Amino acid sequence: MSAVDELLAAVLAAAEDEARHDSSPTVEARHLLLALAGEPEAITQAVLGPVGLDHQGVRAALDREFEHSLSTVGFSPATYALPRPSASPDHPRLGSSAKLALERGFASVARKKDLRQAHVLLGVLRAEVGSVARALSLAGIDRSALVDRVREGLARSERPDGEEAP
Repeated sequence: MSAVDELLAAVLAAAEDEARHDSSPTVEARHLLLALAGEPEAITQAVLGPVGLDHQGVRAALDREFEHSLSTVGFSPATYALPRPSASPDHPRLGSSAKLALERGFASVARKKDLRQAHVLLGVLRAEVGSVARALSLAGIDRSALVDRVREGLARSERPDGEEAP
């Protein structure tokens, strides 16, 4: 297995763990974001960390988005007890938002061997709709600024000496 395949397998395995934690039958973009927020990859941490999006911060933002979405239809988790989630499958399947995020991430590299976790993060952040976009908006985080920071980090990392462009 190539290094890229190992990287992708590790991200997907972590995202599957997040989906199982949520009792979700599918791995979605939110699970990819949670998985990436828990990884030590330098660009990902440099982008997410300063805006409070470590694993716990991402989880809190997604929880706020869930509560906000419920409130738009007149439901408050504080007023009503939610039923316990049903058991999730051992291997949640890849959901449409995760597939689209991965496609966007893959499209941002010329060659598969150049793929890094930051490209997957880029694919997640570039979604203009969905729970991740809503969660970041509700948290007051400028998603387009994060996208720019990921791109800058990737451009810096691709330079042989890693220094800033003039």
